[in-house]
Amino acid sequence: MKNTNDISYVLRLLPDSDLRLSIENFVKEHKIAAGWIATCVGSLSAWSIRFANQKNSAAAVGHFEIISPTGTLSLNCCHLHISIADRAGNVIGGHLVHGCKIYTTAEIILVQSARYVSTREQDDSTGWKELIVRKK
Repeated sequence: MKNTNDISYVLRLLPDSDLRLSIENFVKEHKIAAGWIATCVGSLSAWSIRFANQKNSAAAVGHFEIISPTGTLSLNCCHLHISIADRAGNVIGGHLVHGCKIYTTAEIILVQSARYVSTREQDDSTGWKELIVRKK
């Protein structure tokens, strides 16, 4: 939920940057304790995505449009998803993992919450690290 005290960041990634690693590094550098991806447009020369309930990721090389990234940001773990389209318009999506390389650009807007701090902690009921949100 947007608060007028939330902070927006605009960044542009250059060719060959790793999309996930760049977002994670930005979150750490700016100490974003709780946030989200507002939007991102750009292209990839390679993608690496982990599909639902799978241990390993799938990958491909080519030219792809970034359609819709989304996710929550925190200092100990970012939970990120992405949808991308190939040259025929076929869309694929899943968990954004390391290995998504920028082709021409990625223009990203991230938002930092002014009211919350979030972490990800192991949840025995799901078997995954899940979001924990606390007020500042």
